[in-house]
Amino acid sequence: MYKLIPLPVILPLVAAFLIAIVGKRFKRLAKILSVLVFLSTAVLSYWYMVAGNQETMLYKIGGWEPINDIPIGVYMLLDPFSGFMLCIINTIALLSTVYSVNYITKFTGVNYFYTLLSIMVAGLNGVVLAGDLFNLYVFLEITVISSYALVAFGTDKEELEASLKYQVLGGIATSLILFSIGMIYWYTKTLNMMDITRVLHASGDVKLIQFCQLMLIAGFGLKAAIMPFHGWLPDAHSSAPSPISAMLSGVVIKAAGLYVIFRLFFNMFELNFEISVLITAIGTLSMVVGVFLAIGQWDLKRLLAYHSISQMGYVIIGVGMGMIILSRQGSLAAASLAITGGLFHLVNHAVFKGLLFLNAGAIEYRLGTRDLKKMGGLAEKMPLTAATSLGASMAISGIPPFNGFFSKLIIIIAAIQARFYILAALAVLVSIITLASFMKFQRYAFFNGKISASRVNISEVPPFMAFSMTIMALLCLALSLLLIPDLREHVLQPAVDILTGRNAYFINLLNK
Repeated sequence: MYKLIPLPVILPLVAAFLIAIVGKRFKRLAKILSVLVFLSTAVLSYWYMVAGNQETMLYKIGGWEPINDIPIGVYMLLDPFSGFMLCIINTIALLSTVYSVNYITKFTGVNYFYTLLSIMVAGLNGVVLAGDLFNLYVFLEITVISSYALVAFGTDKEELEASLKYQVLGGIATSLILFSIGMIYWYTKTLNMMDITRVLHASGDVKLIQFCQLMLIAGFGLKAAIMPFHGWLPDAHSSAPSPISAMLSGVVIKAAGLYVIFRLFFNMFELNFEISVLITAIGTLSMVVGVFLAIGQWDLKRLLAYHSISQMGYVIIGVGMGMIILSRQGSLAAASLAITGGLFHLVNHAVFKGLLFLNAGAIEYRLGTRDLKKMGGLAEKMPLTAATSLGASMAISGIPPFNGFFSKLIIIIAAIQARFYILAALAVLVSIITLASFMKFQRYAFFNGKISASRVNISEVPPFMAFSMTIMALLCLALSLLLIPDLREHVLQPAVDILTGRNAYFINLLNK
């Protein structure tokens, strides 16, 4: 199975090449090939979860073996945590691509769209598979450069401005990350994450490494758009085509930001109490401030963008509480519960927020506006969009039986058990405010007044758009089943175990 590890990167890159070269001659190639490739990568991801969930595999590109126990080749690492992320990335990519079959017809340059989307997905898959810091950086840049172009895909003034802001702040993030990688290389004389772990474990904690950790938090915090590094996100998410908004919110800020933070700080660095408190504080700030910024928005996609910041706060406080407990040598069971809640909410957010952006795209596709004040009465004209958006709204607000309720419940229970009572109270409060915000969305978009006479011909969206929204809505219910212990043990627990194993995990892996 290990020989298949590079395929989630190779297949989208091959698709991008073929679409760019021959896509103009064969008009339907871009759509058909993109769907087939992302279906293949999604199947590969789920096959790994079913067939090799407990295994950790290394793929050495070029077959380079270590010299004097120093790994000199490029390694790709597939373990339950990276496999978990691959499932999320490629599922959202597949559904967003199917949705795009109809949606993208209102744009020109369809081949460019699918070429850039394929490159983005290849980069995301590469980020979660990278076993060394340099190639993690390379794949990260592949991801964000294609993202910059996709945000500006419509080429209107608003979209170009959003892309420029994204590029400027992304460039700052890149500089911080590259500087930190350079300093770590200078200190450890290696870029392989497993080897870095061994060196740091032997040398002990130093001020230089703590400084690099702060730079990495700032750099990847910008990529994840968490407070106070969120400035680019509302404009970028609201300006991008809706399938790209779903990708940005559903997977890019997670894989290019949070995944890397969790991977490095759990598995490469020694857990530090002060750093763990800082990460949890940033998550709390994101959760609270994000929801208050969202509730006053009338632009639908900006409203959803600010909720991305808030919901990422739930993920961070869940995992952050686990970091604090482990750094203080506390209960492994309590830490595992908190991290489980964080990762559970991570996959839930990818689905219900991806769906909400597709719903927003469906409304804009038919009405030509994102202004909630210019909507109304759509429940009658667009019943499928109304039903799926209601399900997603209930999921993000934490209303049972939808998936968001159960992940938030686990986070709150973990906070109470670990005596983080203020975090538990804030999580409940933010969920209530989130519900108020999405009641506003439902009222003004679907149930407020009648559609004007000029809009009497509005109908439901085309079938491919409807298909993706329906599947995501069903996933908002199906993911609730992860509360069942047997399913949770198979899907979430292996990824949690990788994180709670801390840096001993990488040291043991290198010695295999």
